[in-house]
Amino acid sequence: MLIDDVIISVHAGNGGKGCVAFNKNVGSLGPVGGSGGRGGNVYFEGIADLNALQQFRNQKVFKAQNGEDGKPQFNDGHTGEDLTIKVPVGTIIHNSDIGMDMEILKIGDRVAVATGGKGGKGNFHFRSSTNTTPTYAQAGLPGQSYKLRLELKMIADVGFIGLPNAGKSSLLNELTKASAKVANYPFTTLEPNLGVFFDLILADIPGLIEGASSGKGLGAKFLRHVERTNTLFHLISAESDDVVRDYEVIRNELVSHNPELADKKEYVFLSKCDVEDDKETKKKLTALKKRKIVAQPLSILVPETLEVVKKILVEIQDQKHKK
Repeated sequence: MLIDDVIISVHAGNGGKGCVAFNKNVGSLGPVGGSGGRGGNVYFEGIADLNALQQFRNQKVFKAQNGEDGKPQFNDGHTGEDLTIKVPVGTIIHNSDIGMDMEILKIGDRVAVATGGKGGKGNFHFRSSTNTTPTYAQAGLPGQSYKLRLELKMIADVGFIGLPNAGKSSLLNELTKASAKVANYPFTTLEPNLGVFFDLILADIPGLIEGASSGKGLGAKFLRHVERTNTLFHLISAESDDVVRDYEVIRNELVSHNPELADKKEYVFLSKCDVEDDKETKKKLTALKKRKIVAQPLSILVPETLEVVKKILVEIQDQKHKK
């Protein structure tokens, strides 16, 4: 099961304590206490693995190493080891404690989310002409601690949308090496599936039904993933008795979730056209055209229709490289 929304706690390391120590060598008397080391920071780093948030299923608390305490003979404590947490590209880090959001948009992106505390000064640093034997040192400062909400919004070049059983998973499997589950019943797909067509990332967005934007069914959980998708492939099943209604159901849910989704580039396909005769297919394409919805016939069993899809994907890829 894909985890795409989770709350965790992160704790940067505390600074080490300063040391109180004195040199016992004759002729070199005086304070020699070293300072404590800085606590480790906590970072997030972007990786390609969509399932990287699975690590938070059982572990909710993450802590960087504390700084080492100072030691005698001017020996400062070692800095605490930083903690780097790997998260999928597309992760938004919500820090409500300080009212700040951060985003991981590319593989290798690295952001600091909690800073380690400074180490305390040893008594060597408090010597003066009036106090040659200071008997005190500073305690280390605590590291920052935050409760964070991690929200994954997949970043894909092309997202497949449509009602359940529109053939999205089948198309993904045909175009890529994905192995999305396919069957002839609603909600076969229970989580987004990804595939790669050359260097384009294709995503099958599941669970969109009427009322999804208001929390009905599975779609509310996955509508967020459409936000980061550059281009939409909208599939309408030729088995539908009202293809215009099916199209408008999905469009209405997208706009209800986020009005900006209406502006995304969209290609419409009448899928599973092999199950209908040519006359019925043309009738449904005409019904869509009358509503100014230009759709292409599509069937994974009809090579010519797949070539149309591949040609569009190649054009999208060319445009991507020009940016």
